[in-house]
Amino acid sequence: MELIDRYFPDLTAVQREKFGQMGELYEYWNARVNVISRQDIDTLYERHILHSLGIAKVQEFKPGTNLLDVGTGGGFPGIPLAIMFPEAQFHLVDSIGKKIRVVQEIVDALKLENVRAEQVRAERLEDSYEFVVSRAVTRMAPFVGWVKKNISRNSFHERRNGILYLKGGDLAEELSEIREKAQIYELSSFFGEEFFETKKVVYVPL
Repeated sequence: MELIDRYFPDLTAVQREKFGQMGELYEYWNARVNVISRQDIDTLYERHILHSLGIAKVQEFKPGTNLLDVGTGGGFPGIPLAIMFPEAQFHLVDSIGKKIRVVQEIVDALKLENVRAEQVRAERLEDSYEFVVSRAVTRMAPFVGWVKKNISRNSFHERRNGILYLKGGDLAEELSEIREKAQIYELSSFFGEEFFETKKVVYVPL
């Protein structure tokens, strides 16, 4: 929690409590269903929770925003963002049922009323959202193809609706495969830990 407090000092007591509960919950559930790598459980707050919150450093979501988290796995970045933005609505999807079951258990334990978890492929979704978030599920070109149909035409943020994607490494070649003009935000600009040196948030307006 010290790590989260350092970079997000204005959390409410309720937010602090929920972030504080996440460590124990993931330790419990990950021992039963492996949703994140076992060595990462010791660095959960840095490599999963804070990493997810990198999106919050780039974009604040207004009340009433609908967000889709594609390939949420163990609930990242969706669950940390749902705690950070309790008045936005989050739909967390993954094609693997056992992962969604763990996500649902954690959502229930944290009493996150703004989160819906579902086992479904993104390509089959018909709902619309202001933003789609994800964490390195696939290359950007096929990802844009999956979710472009789901981006709402109703844009009420200063930034146009689109994708906010957590990625690492050199993205020049990958981003050259899409027509849309992507913007890259270095997470090392926000977080001092070595883990974030090559990590980025990629914004793709759609």
